[in-house]
Amino acid sequence: MVAVSSSGARTALRIVVVGRVQGVGYRWYARECGRRLLIAGHVSNQPDGTVLVEAAGSSQSMQVFMEQLRSGPGPATVADLRTEALASDARLPDPFSISR
Repeated sequence: MVAVSSSGARTALRIVVVGRVQGVGYRWYARECGRRLLIAGHVSNQPDGTVLVEAAGSSQSMQVFMEQLRSGPGPATVADLRTEALASDARLPDPFSISR
């Protein structure tokens, strides 16, 4: 994974990751990707078996982050990413973290 410049307009998203994404290291993977890309936010498992990601960063970094979330770690199978815009000034943890 490559670090991306933090320049550019800020994009903030709520992302619901659907598929085989719990019990496969997905939260750890998302945290590491977010930190490498200088993205603020957090990731957590949800009771319905999805993973919730709230993240904010430069538009370019967020684009790369979304591509990485679609891939997931080796054992994961990502069926869908459902996104919703957050306010660009949303206060999110920095550095990117895992919420329980």
